[in-house]
Amino acid sequence: MSDSPVTGLTPSRRFAAALAGRAPARAAKSAISVATLGGVVALVLLVVIGVLIDQTVLIPPLAASAALVFAAPALPLAQPRSVIGGQLISAVVGFVALAVGGSSTWTAAVAGGLAIGAMAMARAPHSPAAATAVIVVLTQPSTASFLLLLLLATLVLVGVGIVSGRSGKTARYPTYWW
Repeated sequence: MSDSPVTGLTPSRRFAAALAGRAPARAAKSAISVATLGGVVALVLLVVIGVLIDQTVLIPPLAASAALVFAAPALPLAQPRSVIGGQLISAVVGFVALAVGGSSTWTAAVAGGLAIGAMAMARAPHSPAAATAVIVVLTQPSTASFLLLLLLATLVLVGVGIVSGRSGKTARYPTYWW
């Protein structure tokens, strides 16, 4: 292929150049270590709590929530309002959708979408929480116990996030509470 008269690069090189250099700089090793340790500690604590009460406390969306809290603590999606509020709002949306539409993948899809809107209306956006609405519809958990365990789990994530955010190695967490 000949070079483009405009840029002097072949189309494949222009494409490669467009992709190059877009990723953010790697965080300091100490920040990565604190974020990793915080995430491991928080998620293991959820497993320990689950074992102690013989209930599942660690659900996949909480691992995604931990990724935000520990790896991107300054983002609005990682703040306590969004982590706790977004997860609880989405769970409630899931329970309402389950009551109206029953347990199906169709209802789960609608619940996930409605959870996005509900979180936006409440100014508590938290992308992992949309999956919580889907899980509620598909697994049909007991409402009261699920909501209480979800509240406990999000408080643990935020609590460990606060401790990690005081290490001096990562961004201070939270940047705002509510």
